Amino acid sequence: MSTITYRSYLRLPELLALQTPLSDTHDELLFVTIHQASELWMKLCLHELVAARDAIAADDLAPALKMMARVSRIQAQLIQSWEVLATMTPADYRRMRASLGSSSGFQSDQYRRLEFLLGNRNPAMVAQFGDEPEVANTLEAELARPSLYDEALRLLARHGLAVPADRLERDWAQVAPPSPGVEAAWAAVYAEPERYWDLYELAEKLVDLEYHFQLWRFGHLKTVERVIGFKRGTGGTAGVPYLARVVEQRFFPELLDVRTAL
Repeated sequence: MSTITYRSYLRLPELLALQTPLSDTHDELLFVTIHQASELWMKLCLHELVAARDAIAADDLAPALKMMARVSRIQAQLIQSWEVLATMTPADYRRMRASLGSSSGFQSDQYRRLEFLLGNRNPAMVAQFGDEPEVANTLEAELARPSLYDEALRLLARHGLAVPADRLERDWAQVAPPSPGVEAAWAAVYAEPERYWDLYELAEKLVDLEYHFQLWRFGHLKTVERVIGFKRGTGGTAGVPYLARVVEQRFFPELLDVRTAL
């Protein structure tokens, strides 16, 4: 039996061979490394949030809260990565842009699954993975089950809070519009945090996730603006205007709206 070493355990030879720039531009290694590292962080986010959702569904809230707190820390790493990528100047990027072809972060299936998992669902987004059936099937499976937020609302109902019935059983693939009834349920939790302490903590962990996700989106927007200005994105999106619209999307609207009502 071979001895397990640091290099073999982490499969470093294979891992470090995956950074393969397509040009001789100095900054392309930076670009590849940042995006590969981000995909690894997103893989861990998905691992934690899927388990957190399962724990919430099983009324086992303590480990779910820990997992969600961990994801917020991971998100801080993702946010910081834009600071590193922003050291690339427009001239640096122009030298390597042709290497990207039509590739774009818009095509990240892990990012799309992460959005689906948190509750921002758009079945039309699956179509871009039509030539990758396994990826498309994974995303379709995610759309077919409740999101993390949906499971949180079902948990509120099991604790006796008046969550509207149409939010407990519905077409999970669609984004539900903001609900005054859901907002009222969260308002009850915030009105008596000592009585609903676990649910109060859950609410704040969800807000943390949204807060950090929005900071990540905003960091993406400002980095793209700094590096390429208002050019179109390589994947055909409108670039900065598209990212500005994405920043406005919310995962847990009632948890933000309830703050005005308190």
